Amino acid sequence: MTTKSVHLIAAARPNFMKVAPLYHAIAATDWAEPLLVHTGQHYDTNMSDAILRDLRLPEPAYNLGVGSGTHAEQTGRVMIEYERLCLSDRPDMVIVVGDVNPTAACALVCAKLLIPVAHLEAGLRSGDRRMPEEINRLVTDAISDLLWTPSQDANDNLLAEGVDAGKIELVGNIMIDSFEMLREKIASASVREELGLDAGDYALVTLHRPSNVDEEKSMKPIVEALIRAAANLPVVFVAHPRTLKALKAFGLDRLIGGAPGLKLVEPLPYVRFMSLLTGARLVITDSGGLQEETTYLGIPCLTLRENTERPITIHAGTNKLVEAETLGESLSKAMSGEWSRGSTVPLWDGKTAARVVDSIQRWLCVD
Repeated sequence: MTTKSVHLIAAARPNFMKVAPLYHAIAATDWAEPLLVHTGQHYDTNMSDAILRDLRLPEPAYNLGVGSGTHAEQTGRVMIEYERLCLSDRPDMVIVVGDVNPTAACALVCAKLLIPVAHLEAGLRSGDRRMPEEINRLVTDAISDLLWTPSQDANDNLLAEGVDAGKIELVGNIMIDSFEMLREKIASASVREELGLDAGDYALVTLHRPSNVDEEKSMKPIVEALIRAAANLPVVFVAHPRTLKALKAFGLDRLIGGAPGLKLVEPLPYVRFMSLLTGARLVITDSGGLQEETTYLGIPCLTLRENTERPITIHAGTNKLVEAETLGESLSKAMSGEWSRGSTVPLWDGKTAARVVDSIQRWLCVD
């Protein structure tokens, strides 16, 4: 039997967490070889190399080395480099994940070279086309051959857009697989102790979206709200590189440095970050993945965004959309228990990778 080659495309930090369980599940078969393709969007120790170690992933088989840049520059570079790779070493199938620029770029390359492409985490919609990620989601889903969705609302979105039902498969949430795969390691990490924190007695903050961090007029009210919150509950602010740069540019890092109870921490590898997350009393974020993880863990999540492509975390989970101006009020409600406890979302069970592998086997007609 000929072994099928399957490219797993990873660019930004969350992509690695999504492909890891799938990489291991494919590697365990006798009919397919997973090949990790790193586009090079993020390449520093905390954002890539340490994550590979945490997730037990090998060094990428290919690194496109595209770096950062404008949306057009990044998308164009990925298309050029990935097309070159596919022409020299054509895969049998390509799997793209999430909604970053390289996801759409690699899907476009595959569509034009007639290489089967599947989108993991398909069907998510915020309804806000001002978000670059929303454009990437729409483009990728429109040209992919197979759409693996995390929840029923994603299926409904695709069907409403006229997508052939035969291309859609509800497989569940791959992020939960990553957590369950490393649950013991996460539980044994000692990050809270290192930071002098008690389980269930601190707030965890992450922010990275341009709408929150790129301008002082949006960033300053958030920082001020966090300082006020820290007077009543310790706050750990794990800052994305983009956010750290903005905080320093606006002088807000000095404001944070002088605030009792507020700790500013540089990006953490996956296991260490999840160790902090599992012990948090509540989370303040603009991350999509954290909305899902907090729902799974039953932790109140305050999302600093106007909308979300993961409404299931609001309807069935522990997530609520909040504004910087009312962050203090929302924090008070979360701390007093006036918050949704959430419920179990179907197929968020740590077995998504196995369902995806079954789907790949059917798609490639492997006996």
